[in-house]
Amino acid sequence: MRILVVEDEEPITAALERGLTKLGYAVDTAYDGAEALEKAAVTRYDVICLDLNLPRIDGVEVCRRLRAAGYTGGIIMLTARSAIRERVEGLDSGADDYLVKPFAFSELAARIRALTRRETTLREPVLRTKGLELDPNTNKVRRNGVEIHLTPKEFALLYYLARNAGRAVPQEELLEHLWDENTNPFTQTVKVHMNNLRRKINEGFDEPLIETIRGKGYVL
Repeated sequence: MRILVVEDEEPITAALERGLTKLGYAVDTAYDGAEALEKAAVTRYDVICLDLNLPRIDGVEVCRRLRAAGYTGGIIMLTARSAIRERVEGLDSGADDYLVKPFAFSELAARIRALTRRETTLREPVLRTKGLELDPNTNKVRRNGVEIHLTPKEFALLYYLARNAGRAVPQEELLEHLWDENTNPFTQTVKVHMNNLRRKINEGFDEPLIETIRGKGYVL
């Protein structure tokens, strides 16, 4: 899952990026409203964490423009303002949730999970293919009824392959959808995660499920 953090205070941005990355999310950052709109125009984000007080274009206006442009993902307003009128303004502009600074990171993480559970109920059903069952609401995986424990990034990889079962998915496509903009496209990170994923889903079973097609990518 890919998240955009829009916050002009660099220490806060760095802390949120670090914490969300540890949870397995792909995280991009923007430091003003115009930059946020530019990135959202070219990248599909599942959730946008949006500060209210931003340079160039404020958070309320960014939210309005995102919704007007057809953005349907989750938006969580992050702000030091706590007046009811300002909360209402943020929600009326199209935000799904509102978090007043200072907040505990665990609360932000919980609100992101709540938003994505609501979205996945509508958009991301439980997938069943080749004896695999993948539930995006719980990140649980079973193969022939046996539960397999995956990291958040491994689950995201497997779920993406399952959604595209039978098609060779290029490494570049996986990097674009599952990693953030700072990931080196020549890195071995996809290969390393894929090797770990193969080991976990194949251990104890006779038939391997993921095949590498040279020059084309990975296919489930």
